[in-house]
Amino acid sequence: MEAFLVSTLAVTIGEIGDKTQLLALLLAARYKKPLPIVLGILVATLFNHTLAGLLGQWVASQFSPTLLRWLLGLSFLAIAVWTLKPDEMEDDGIGDKPYGIFMLTCITFFIAEIGDKTQLATVALAAKYSNLPLVIAGTTLGMLIADVPAVFLGKIASPNFPFKVVRWLAAIVFAILGVLVLAGIGQSFY
Repeated sequence: MEAFLVSTLAVTIGEIGDKTQLLALLLAARYKKPLPIVLGILVATLFNHTLAGLLGQWVASQFSPTLLRWLLGLSFLAIAVWTLKPDEMEDDGIGDKPYGIFMLTCITFFIAEIGDKTQLATVALAAKYSNLPLVIAGTTLGMLIADVPAVFLGKIASPNFPFKVVRWLAAIVFAILGVLVLAGIGQSFY
């Protein structure tokens, strides 16, 4: 259960102000059809985070526990620093495609999430926790917790949302995770 809760919290906080959340805002503002956008986010996230989780488990199987602890701890600290940099996304001609809003959301979310901090957090969490389904469920739920309100609120709430404060909170959470891993706290989980 710890894997699920930590994964949910880390990705929820890490996703605030992220480019995929901005993508959710953009798609919602443009198409005003929340259901296909939310379903597209769900499918893209499940697929992307499953691949990231499998990579994380492979990494865990390839390195000694000590080296893995250092890699994970330093990864969380790097994600903490990266979280402080706000993401920006420009509308570069995303338009109606013949495959619909659902498919547009699936494809753009999957691509936007490649190499993103929440995907890398999923790799690190899957390397830390052996229960891959709970990690994927947690990271996917975290993504939905952060992105679904963005879909329904669209442009209305985004200018007033305290993205800077949340980025700092996310950085602190990732930094704490990194320090805990480096200190060997919870070592039985990796």
